[in-house]
Amino acid sequence: MPSTKPLTSTDNFPDWRQSGLRYYSYRFRLRELFGHRVQKVSLDAGFTCPNVDGTVAKGGCTFCDNRSFSPSRRLPRADIRGQIDQSLARMKVRYADCEHFLAYFQPATNTYAPVDRLRDLYEQALEHPQVVGLAIGTRPDCVPEEVIALLNEFGERSYVSVEYGMQTIHDRSLDWMNRGCHHDAMLDAMRRSQDRRFEISAHAILGLPGESHDDMLATARELARLNVDGVKLHNLYCVKNTKLADQLATGEVTLMGQDDYVRTVVDFMELLPPTMVIERISGDAPPDYFIGPEWCLNKGAVKREIDAEFERRDTWQGKFCSSTLRAEDSASREQETS
Repeated sequence: MPSTKPLTSTDNFPDWRQSGLRYYSYRFRLRELFGHRVQKVSLDAGFTCPNVDGTVAKGGCTFCDNRSFSPSRRLPRADIRGQIDQSLARMKVRYADCEHFLAYFQPATNTYAPVDRLRDLYEQALEHPQVVGLAIGTRPDCVPEEVIALLNEFGERSYVSVEYGMQTIHDRSLDWMNRGCHHDAMLDAMRRSQDRRFEISAHAILGLPGESHDDMLATARELARLNVDGVKLHNLYCVKNTKLADQLATGEVTLMGQDDYVRTVVDFMELLPPTMVIERISGDAPPDYFIGPEWCLNKGAVKREIDAEFERRDTWQGKFCSSTLRAEDSASREQETS
């Protein structure tokens, strides 16, 4: 069991800690990077996934209906410029003070196409005068060398964040969700992506069936070891017309409660490096698609509960990270010399 000696206030924390925050939020990071507010605008380039089209599996992930995850997939699809203009017109109501946006290629697998097509789509997004960078959601088994090179090329002239859908480090859970790949795909993608000109984010789902609290924290320790630039967390939630919906209806699967989720998120973030951006702390879906759990529809309340748990414990992101990594490194060295 790794040591849990906490980081102290004398450690070299990034500016977010100096500002009194408990974790390195995405909003703080983007303002720090660009000097002003930046929001994401979701784009749908019409991609599919290799576990939908039969390349590695059929039927897609157990929990997945892309219409529930992305606003762009719930609307008639215009070209890239048209989608950006439509989204900005809607977003002006909520973000009147925001003039700069990241083009977020969100639904499905947004590197799953020939390089020439990817180049054209990414270029179209960056040509919009209010777009200051790209966020590209994909799978770690869908970034061959030519795609890595393309992402690096765009990263040399613009901000680029590549989001890998890791979800968990446990292969049995990846099999349960019909992911079509194992954690070794993430390790391979990281090996080839690090030290490039783009940032790397990883998605992680908490509350997967059969995963214990320790299993979820093992995923946190692995993210810390991999040293991704950012992480997106959310609980497993259920939307209509999915295999998960059937499993929930029969009682085969139960969903995580809010109290357990809040405690687990804080435990999880205590193990992550203080330099790792927390891009998301919960997830939800439109009510028309949503089945449960009800509590995650109120994202504001979930955030308040997470903030309150940090305050109650007087803890913060990275509090136990340093000692964990030292223990992991020590164990690795012992294995190498044995």
